Amino acid sequence: MSLHFALCWTTVYPTAWPSKVHPNGSVRMSRVIAIANQKGGVGKTTTAINLGAAIAVAEARTLVIDLDPQGNASSGLGLSQAADERVTIYDVLMNDGDAKAAVRTSVQFPLLDLMPSTRDLVGVEIELVGAMSRETILRRALESIRSDYDFILLDCPPSLGLLTLNALTASDSLLIPIQCEFYALEGLSQLLNTVRLVQRALNPHLEIEGVLLTMFDERLNLARQVAAEAKEYFGDRVYKTSIPRNVRLAEAPSFGQPILRYDVLSNGAQSYLALAEELLAGRPAGGAPSLRLEDIGE
Repeated sequence: MSLHFALCWTTVYPTAWPSKVHPNGSVRMSRVIAIANQKGGVGKTTTAINLGAAIAVAEARTLVIDLDPQGNASSGLGLSQAADERVTIYDVLMNDGDAKAAVRTSVQFPLLDLMPSTRDLVGVEIELVGAMSRETILRRALESIRSDYDFILLDCPPSLGLLTLNALTASDSLLIPIQCEFYALEGLSQLLNTVRLVQRALNPHLEIEGVLLTMFDERLNLARQVAAEAKEYFGDRVYKTSIPRNVRLAEAPSFGQPILRYDVLSNGAQSYLALAEELLAGRPAGGAPSLRLEDIGE
């Protein structure tokens, strides 16, 4: 890590990540966060990659799990599906594969790990149609590795199918990226209804971690309107940090690098550093709980 990079980082994170040992003597488990929105192109994968990298650089052990058959989180972190034939998330879900064996360690940064995707995930919903407790497969698989990490980020596909359902069932909370453009809030009620169903039947502890405004341009009336509507509905669960439109942020995946590696001085990099700071500062041990859906109404 360059000195300049280190200096940039210490201005954002003046304190170290807290110990894994809780003040009451118990060992903290990782926080599992699903990054989901059934609309495509809203920044789910970009957020999984770059938020994961930012948290890892803050010295928190972080795992990104790519649940999208397109595999963009995997390639965005420099992993080629064609060149890597080891165990993937597909084997974990379908063949009771060893979750630890599916993890690629120290991807881009020492504390950033990746569980990659494969195109075979396209057929998972059909292949699992007769499986027992198919909605909880991922949750069971993560039990063996949760204690290895501080944060596990699940990059969900742009749908509300079985992969996303598994992610919501396995997660402690949900981070929702919203693109600041027309129709941004369209379909959001469907996602929240799905979350309610998961809470009632599969994961009663699932909460809203936060709502992230992406592709935000404060010069545009439409972007400001979308931000205002999101804040009216979700209140203080909308992150103070928004992710701007940024050329360098868009370029980084084509080089297989997170933005912190590609251009740490870019607006996109600084935004994800600020978002990670918000997330870390907002969830201290014993801190306030995330938002429950009943707090925002039907």
